Amino acid sequence: MATSIRLAPETEKRLDFLASKTGRTKAFYLRELIERGIEEIEDYYLAADVLERVRKSQEKVYSTAEVRKDLGLDD
Repeated sequence: MATSIRLAPETEKRLDFLASKTGRTKAFYLRELIERGIEEIEDYYLAADVLERVRKSQEKVYSTAEVRKDLGLDD
């Protein structure tokens, strides 16, 4: 899937420099950045979404005691 993005000029210069010094393509480094960073970004934004729903009382919240009881940890 082809995708295009706009980079800040300074970021573009850094990417150009890295690619030229290492002999790899800019696309290689962009793929690396995305693949290495996607999990962290997913964790952050999905957690922020759940937190917002909790604050709006749209998400069920369980106490530690409820969880321990449901898991049979207090037996």
